[in-house]
Amino acid sequence: MDETVAVPKPDLVVDASGLKCPLPILRAKKALAQLESGQVLEVITTDLHAVRDFQAFAKQTGNTLLAQVESEANATHFLARR
Repeated sequence: MDETVAVPKPDLVVDASGLKCPLPILRAKKALAQLESGQVLEVITTDLHAVRDFQAFAKQTGNTLLAQVESEANATHFLARR
């Protein structure tokens, strides 16, 4: 069953493929600091735990997790800066 998820247009993209926790989160944190409130960050990850990590990161920081798209190869996370 295919599910189509509407993904927001990112203002900045971080490719954290191949990096293990906590590096994708640290890269996202650094990138979010460059954005203005409401702008969107896209983070591409291959770490199996990244989906849960980004959910927790969004809750802890107050940034909004807009969408997470998983495929066999990776997961893509969309965060809006608070």
